[in-house]
Amino acid sequence: MDELNVLGGPLEPCGTDPMTGFRRDGSCSCGPEDVGLHAVCAVMTEEFLEHQRSVGNDLSTPRPEWRFVGLHPGDRWCVVAARWLQAYDAGAAAPVVLAATNERALELVPIERLIEHSVDVPGDASSLT
Repeated sequence: MDELNVLGGPLEPCGTDPMTGFRRDGSCSCGPEDVGLHAVCAVMTEEFLEHQRSVGNDLSTPRPEWRFVGLHPGDRWCVVAARWLQAYDAGAAAPVVLAATNERALELVPIERLIEHSVDVPGDASSLT
């Protein structure tokens, strides 16, 4: 079965430059092997990157051994749901692309918090309640 986004629709691609996703396929798909739950399609900001660096999750430094190029503000990246929530709680949440955020993010992050930081609100916002 195809995975769904937090809005209940088909999971849209998150980003291909750089290539994101647990499987590095551009999507925040989360199969059973993704124990970290790389489910939130986030748009990197300097504040988010700095916060993550300060808590030991350096997303800016390239790590070729993990096929990780290092991120810059403006990059879209499938982040671990718990890490996004950690940044939210610290006041440093990155913007979220709801249509590309896997519904499994809702296992950890309330939809209201994702909506609060969404950058892709649909024309009919009634679907967000």
